[in-house]
Amino acid sequence: MTKFNNISTYKKIVWSNVIYSIAFSLLFFSLYYYTLQQEKQIYKSSKEQFENEVNSLLILNSESNISTITDITYWDELVNFIQTKDEKWFESSIAASLSVYKVDYLVAYDLQTNPVMKASTDKVKLDNFIPKEVFPKLYKDKLLKFYIKLPQGMVEVYGATIHPSNDPLKNKTKPSGYFFMVRVLDDVYFNKLEKISSSEISFLAVNDTVIDNNSIIKTTNLLDWKGNAIGKLSFKRNLKVDFGSTKNILYIIFVAFLIGMFLRFYFTKKWIHEPLKLITRVLETGNKKAVKLLKSSSTEFGHIGNMFEENIKQKQQLEFSKQKAEESDNLKSAFLTNLSHEIRTPMNAIVGFSDLLNNKNLSDQERLEYLGVITQSGSNLVSIIDDLVEMSKIDAKQITPNYTSINLESCLNELYNQIKITIPKGKTIDFELIKAENPIANRILTDEIKLKQIIINLITNAIKFTEEGFVTFGYEANIENSTISFTINDTGLGIDDAHQEIIFDRFRRIDGDYAIKVGGLGLGLAISKAYIEMLGGTISLQSKVGVGSRFLFTIPLVFDKKESNIPLPIIQQFVEETNGNETILVAEDDNINFLLLEKIMQLKNYKIIRAKNGQEAVSICRDNKNIDLVLMDIKMPILSGYEALAKIKVFSPELPIIAQTAYSSSEDQEKMKQAGFVNYITKPINKEKLFQIIAETLA
Repeated sequence: MTKFNNISTYKKIVWSNVIYSIAFSLLFFSLYYYTLQQEKQIYKSSKEQFENEVNSLLILNSESNISTITDITYWDELVNFIQTKDEKWFESSIAASLSVYKVDYLVAYDLQTNPVMKASTDKVKLDNFIPKEVFPKLYKDKLLKFYIKLPQGMVEVYGATIHPSNDPLKNKTKPSGYFFMVRVLDDVYFNKLEKISSSEISFLAVNDTVIDNNSIIKTTNLLDWKGNAIGKLSFKRNLKVDFGSTKNILYIIFVAFLIGMFLRFYFTKKWIHEPLKLITRVLETGNKKAVKLLKSSSTEFGHIGNMFEENIKQKQQLEFSKQKAEESDNLKSAFLTNLSHEIRTPMNAIVGFSDLLNNKNLSDQERLEYLGVITQSGSNLVSIIDDLVEMSKIDAKQITPNYTSINLESCLNELYNQIKITIPKGKTIDFELIKAENPIANRILTDEIKLKQIIINLITNAIKFTEEGFVTFGYEANIENSTISFTINDTGLGIDDAHQEIIFDRFRRIDGDYAIKVGGLGLGLAISKAYIEMLGGTISLQSKVGVGSRFLFTIPLVFDKKESNIPLPIIQQFVEETNGNETILVAEDDNINFLLLEKIMQLKNYKIIRAKNGQEAVSICRDNKNIDLVLMDIKMPILSGYEALAKIKVFSPELPIIAQTAYSSSEDQEKMKQAGFVNYITKPINKEKLFQIIAETLA
């Protein structure tokens, strides 16, 4: 080891290159061998995976029909139908559900195997094609699935014996009859399976085989009621396992390595040996001429010469970075301090006035005044939390635009009417919507929720800092440049030039007596700027202290090309009052939240049933058919609101379910809509809005 340490750096580099070359050669041949083995393994695993996918797909495809026919065949109504042959009931309850069950033929037989009544689509032309020999076997097994070959093609048949509802396992009573569901295996059926399995599907005769070296193939037998194969389904997925390109790349790498090894030995001497000698001279003597020569080197060693001169610059840069880091920490600390203040302010009012309400000597007017303060403080606290959550989602890139078709004129008029009634009565402000010179008549594509939030943030900010004068907003469209420019003008306090550069920054707030008076975290403008940039736009500010401010932001103008030219009639909807006798299931795990909902519901005389978790909600809905509506909390133990909804929809698809949740973002709202909730209400719950939603749902 000592002898090796005495070798010069240049020779060490040479020896390192030799060892590296040997190691690389071993690695190359190992990779080549591994590639050959991997090629075989990938084909094997892909085939096994494909076979498992096909088997799972066929099982899942059958389970829904098995579940359906099992459910239908222990209806008491169906047992009665076999005796009464009530054609009207059959048409409304069975025949009308062909499309629901996604089958093409439904038929009921009595116990003597005589057909009672049938319903079919145009796909099935024959009647009574069920073999008589099937019935004894079905009588014994209770449930059968088999295939029959008809002139119009292969059909999948599900048969079950009919029993009363008190015998769901079909082991206590004798069958009352037989019921069959038939599905034609046509192009629609195959297209659906092909999309799900990403494969090509075809019929094969029993003795047919398919050979394709570029594909993986899975065949499954179609069995008749005797268990004999009458055909096969072939699933074929393209899989060209070809590692030729990988092998060629390995060959090229090896040849390049040999050439590189030669060049490496040549240039090591030229580019490393000589500069190392020069570095030794510089470090030993500190010769400035040697430093200059080292800096002039055309290789990486030229950077080493710059290290001496850059040392001071690096120290200065480190000091500057340290100051910036300290400034950032100070800004965050100031933000957290302000956040603590803004949260404690409404909490102080909530806790303080709640304590005052315990005084039994309060007058009704004082009690109403205290309750109003508590309500307003709670709303302020929710607003602060919403801003924090929204900003955190923006920072985490969890928010994306949701483009929809909107009428911009209607949207702005709606905002005007919405904001106008919120202006404090103590302010003498003329609030006006400036009409566009060339209004946009056609619908446009944008994120309506985010656009409204941007405008609301800017207008409410303008109103907050304007005591008298005016606040106006409007837009102008530039068709040539495909942009829309929105302006918000006010005669408020104005912003000085120094603060205009930081007004949109996070963790920044302009301090001052008036800013302290109106409060807030100062996140509104930061959120607005983030939304505007998310929509592909920009925002700018013109302001003068004591005169006012003008905010201007621009977003792309994209017309909805799918817009219909036929005007739609406006239908006025009226919501009828409910009679107050409805039964409502409230799924809520928190006792306080349930108590609140219970007290609210008592105002309308609703009958309330509670479920403490999602599993209880499912069980109660299954057992109690008198429930008219469900209020479902999203976050609950055992089963979440989403999971409980999915299970309830299986056996009670028409039962209206409203989500009540603390999740309030537009993404969460869209998720609830897609899941199947008829509506939602966010916490903290507004009782008037809750009553309106319930009335609309039960109307």
